[in-house]
Parts: sequence; C-alpha cells; structure tokens
Amino acid sequence: MDLRIPSSTTPMTGAGMARRAAAMPQAEGNDVGFSGALKGALQSVSAAQNKSGDLQKEVQLENPSVSLEETMVAIQKAQIGFQATLHVRNRMVQAYTDIMNMQV
Repeated sequence: MDLRIPSSTTPMTGAGMARRAAAMPQAEGNDVGFSGALKGALQSVSAAQNKSGDLQKEVQLENPSVSLEETMVAIQKAQIGFQATLHVRNRMVQAYTDIMNMQV
C-alpha cells in the first residue's frame, strides 16, 4: 500500500485542484487515499481475527500441527489490531463531533 502524496512544483488552488482530481483515473477495485487505506486496514484486522479464531479451534481439537505459541501470537495480533481500529474509530467520531460543533 503506497501512502505517499505526489508532490507538485506549484501549489494548486480552486479550479486547478478540481481539474487535477477529475483527471486522476480511479480504478473500481483500487481505492486511493484515506478510504482505501481504512478499507485495507479493516480487512487486515478482520483477516487476523479470522486466523486467530481458526487457530483457536484447531488447538481445541488438539491438532498436532498447530502450536499453542503460534495461536497465542495470532490472538495478540488480532487484539492489538482491534484496539488500534477502535482508537481510530473513536478519534474519527470525536473529529466529526468537533466539526459539527464549529460555528460557521
């Protein structure tokens, strides 16, 4: 995932920014910007949670190919990812609330 912002030699304002945004090709499956990064992060957290759940089931079924250590690491990764996602959500809600409370 590439999060770099393309630099331009001259700053754009008003209509120049609108023309640049309209000229940017948008592939349907290839989101760019904040929404794409957020979608990718949510999918990553979901995949980590699914993996940890599958490993937990395998440990409970006493599958010899799945180690307890691997399962515990997967659980911790999923927990940390979920906590980070929760913090991002809380910050976004707080930012939305702050913007809505601004006087125009």
